Amino acid sequence: MDQGFVLPPVNRVGLDAPFRWLAGGLRDIARAPWPCLIYGAGLAAASFWLSRALIESNAAFWVLALTCGFVFVAPMLAMGLYEAGRALENNEPVALPQMLLVRSAIRQDVAYLGLALLLIYLMWGRIAQIVYGLSTFRLHTSADALIDFALNTSEGHSMLITGSIIGGIIAFFTFCLVVVSAPMLLDQRSNVFAATFTSLRAVSQNFAPLLLWAFIIAALVALSAATWFAAFVLVFPWLGLASWRAYRDLVGKTP
Repeated sequence: MDQGFVLPPVNRVGLDAPFRWLAGGLRDIARAPWPCLIYGAGLAAASFWLSRALIESNAAFWVLALTCGFVFVAPMLAMGLYEAGRALENNEPVALPQMLLVRSAIRQDVAYLGLALLLIYLMWGRIAQIVYGLSTFRLHTSADALIDFALNTSEGHSMLITGSIIGGIIAFFTFCLVVVSAPMLLDQRSNVFAATFTSLRAVSQNFAPLLLWAFIIAALVALSAATWFAAFVLVFPWLGLASWRAYRDLVGKTP
C-alpha cells in the first residue's frame, strides 16, 4: 500500500481535553510571545479593515455573514501557528518568517483542502444572502439598521434562528473535516484524503469532547468579533496553538 494512504490511529480523549489544549496553548504563547502575538495582530488588523470597508461600502450584512463564516477558512490561516506548535514541541526556536512562510504547507494537498474550505465559505455566504432576502424586503445598509432589524423585529428573529441552524450545521460539518486534517497536512507523508478521513474518525470516536471544543472555538471567535476583532491578537494564536495540541493528542503516529 502507498505510504501516503496509511491511516494513523485515533486516540480517545475525555471531556477535560479541550481545557488541557487551551492551557497548553497559553503555555506555548508564553514560550514564544512576540511571533505569536504579531501573527494574531496581523489577522486582527486585516479583519478590522475588511469589516470597516464593508460597513463604509453600505454592506453591513456581509460583516455579519462573513464573520459567522470565518471558522470555515480559519484553519488555513492558522498554518503558521501549527508550524509554531510543531517547533515548540521539538524545542526549536520560533521565528515570524518561519510562521509566515510554512514550507511544508506549500503543496497540492494543502491547496486542495484550502480550495474546499473556500468553496464552503462562498456557499455559506450565498446561503446567508438567501436567508436574509427571504426575511425582509428592505436592504439594511448600516450596522445600526441591521442590528435593529435582527434584534427588534420578528422577521429578524426568524432570520437569526434560521441562519444559526443552517450555519451551525455547515460549520460543524466543516469542523469535522478540518479539526485535525489541517495540522496533519504539515506531515509530508499525509495526503488530503487520509487527513480528512482521519479528522472524521477523530470526531466520531470523540464526539462529546470535540463538540465541546467546537463550542469553545465558536464562543471565542464571537467574543473577538464583539471587540471589533481586537481580541484576535491573543485569541487566534491561542486557538491555533491549542489546535496543534489537539491534533497531537488525537492522532497517533502513522505506521
